[in-house]
Amino acid sequence: MFRRRRDKDTDPARRAAHYQVDREAAAEAAAAEEVGEGAPDEAAAGTGRTRRRMDDRALWVDTVVDQAIRRGEFDDLPLEGKPIPGLRGTHDPDWWLKNLVEREQITGVLPAGQLRRDDAELDETLDREPEEARVRTIVEEFNARVVDARRQLMGGPPVVTPTRDVEREVQRWRDRRRARGIY
Repeated sequence: MFRRRRDKDTDPARRAAHYQVDREAAAEAAAAEEVGEGAPDEAAAGTGRTRRRMDDRALWVDTVVDQAIRRGEFDDLPLEGKPIPGLRGTHDPDWWLKNLVEREQITGVLPAGQLRRDDAELDETLDREPEEARVRTIVEEFNARVVDARRQLMGGPPVVTPTRDVEREVQRWRDRRRARGIY
């Protein structure tokens, strides 16, 4: 009557959930036949069966999740009570690729990924420079690489790294040096 995939399920909780879903589905089918819903017209026959399968699957998922909660498998999760990282108010279609690049620390493969990493480390790079002229040169070279990457017609993710204003970066470099006591 109701078929389910026979996996090599060794988890007793999962087998119990399957058993419970099958039993409830059989009871619902028997109740539907008694009421007279057992033979819908041909046009709706497939729809009713599909609907019952989806309901059965949802019931099974709920059962498995409830059992996992009772066993304590969701206790002490790393982000419990904290916002999910990476969720922002705007939708970025390349969110998965950006997260992959950051998580796996991929560098040198894609210009967009390398530029994002360089952009994140630019302040540290500038802080190691003792001369203002060298700071200007580094920022100008970074901007040139960003512009070149935007002009390339190669595939891959788009370059979303912004260019930096040279004068603003020099002023920020000066302010950070003053804050550290270097004049």
